[in-house]
Amino acid sequence: MNISYYQLAVESNICVLNNLSHLLDKAVAFCAERKIKESVLLEARLFPDMFPLVRQVQLVSDMTKSCAARLTGQESPSFEDCETSFVELQNRIAKTVAYLKAVKAAGFAGSESREILLPRRDKPMRGETFLLRHALPNIYFHITTAYNILRHNGVSIGKADYLGTF
Repeated sequence: MNISYYQLAVESNICVLNNLSHLLDKAVAFCAERKIKESVLLEARLFPDMFPLVRQVQLVSDMTKSCAARLTGQESPSFEDCETSFVELQNRIAKTVAYLKAVKAAGFAGSESREILLPRRDKPMRGETFLLRHALPNIYFHITTAYNILRHNGVSIGKADYLGTF
């Protein structure tokens, strides 16, 4: 069985975003149940030099849309990083999913050998390297960190919440 770049860069990332949305729903319920201000979780971080939850979610959004855009030779849509509530983060996730759903599978033709130049890098990398060694690991790093921030702060989530249904 062959796995396409479209499946890896679009379909699997839509699942990641839907799972992240589910984790945020759990966080909202936790805040309401415990009478905790949302900002407490939104600004929570695992260590002082790490990004807070809100930035982790923004990065998952940015990386999933830029992954698809770069592999198809398109410009990634730019979202302002101004979210201060779970509702705003959920809206950002929904916009990201809508963008990914609009990306056509045909646009990935030849993407494995497309040269991709990232900011802060002086040499381009092949699409294959970009997807498998840069984009996907970063996406999973930031959703895992978001999960860990929520779990560390007492939100009742587990592996099934992270993985979602399939």
